[in-house]
Amino acid sequence: MTTNKLIGPWDALIQQYRLDEPVLVTRPTMPSLSRFQDQVEQIWDSRWLTNAGPYHQRLEAELAHWLGVEHLSLFCNGTIALLVALQALRINGGEVITTPFTFPATAHMLWWNRIQPVFCDIEPQTGNIDPDQVERLIGPETRAILPVHVYGNPCQLEALQTICDRHGLMLIYDAAHAFGVRYQGRPLASWGDLSMLSFHATKLFSTIEGGAIVASSAEQKQRIDLLKNFGIAGEESVIGPGINGKMNELQAAFGLLALEHMDEELAARRRLMQAYRRGLAGLPGVRLIDPSDTQLESNHAYMPILIDAAEYGINRDQLFDLLKQFNIHPRKYFFPLCSHFPCYSALPSAAPERLPVAERMAREVLCLPIFGTLAEHTVATICQVMHEIHAAAGMESQVSAR
Repeated sequence: MTTNKLIGPWDALIQQYRLDEPVLVTRPTMPSLSRFQDQVEQIWDSRWLTNAGPYHQRLEAELAHWLGVEHLSLFCNGTIALLVALQALRINGGEVITTPFTFPATAHMLWWNRIQPVFCDIEPQTGNIDPDQVERLIGPETRAILPVHVYGNPCQLEALQTICDRHGLMLIYDAAHAFGVRYQGRPLASWGDLSMLSFHATKLFSTIEGGAIVASSAEQKQRIDLLKNFGIAGEESVIGPGINGKMNELQAAFGLLALEHMDEELAARRRLMQAYRRGLAGLPGVRLIDPSDTQLESNHAYMPILIDAAEYGINRDQLFDLLKQFNIHPRKYFFPLCSHFPCYSALPSAAPERLPVAERMAREVLCLPIFGTLAEHTVATICQVMHEIHAAAGMESQVSAR
């Protein structure tokens, strides 16, 4: 049985290949500070800090245009956006089928809406929810399906929509990873009844904190806009129990500048992904989660790999710890599974035997560094380190076997 204790010639390798500066899994590409200062001065002078100011209005319009969607509503963060998305579709109670292989907010927002998450297993090729498993979980209390486009790779859109149509269910996409992704020539965020986007500082496009809902109609957007502003419909009119989910002017100003560089960011990430493909090609025990669908225009938001310990020589956790000694800081997105959290682990759908693919992927996945300002020679070094570790692990296992 493989353990996390490592022996072998690591010191020499670390001394040879350790990077001078830490390379984190992601790093925001910052806009011009002087231009941001100019915008802040304008906000300062106007004293319009929030409540759908001019920067908010501009960003909402420009984002919708850039993404190719008609109806977009900005939020202070993606978590509140998802909370409101459920409320906008009047899903408050019952059950919603979702994935355990995601960031905690996906499941948490169901709980906050008094909804019981029903965890569904995932596909081994993408990490996305498995439509073949979804239909088996539908029961009398099922209200909706909440899939996640994991790493920005599209779920099986037609299959999920067919299931929802057949059973009269809502389809809400957590598209936190999918900014700018297009599939079959159509924005990925335009599928389903609603899609939620995240603009957190760790995301491809950032407003420092922020998010959005892509709605399917003008009427739906109007309801969302009311819900995110306390339900206020006028100076003396409140039509329902809303929440404060608005994006402020400073966030919007940052986002407008960040949006100007999105084409460059996407092009840089595309080059880095190609460098990873070349550098990791043929490395035993390492599989890229990188769909080759010609209908997909990816954003390369993440660089996920799966580690087969038997073939690679050490397991994922050992590799994770060892890479940090080289000053390379990957992340285990997504480990542990949401179904492991104490607040959900007692649910029948959280039983590990019901989620075998998700359990395995959570044990094997590792996201390597990728961001627009990452140098290609650094990616080459990361790949070289991965090869050297595999070779050294193989040599050590031969010595141990003697």
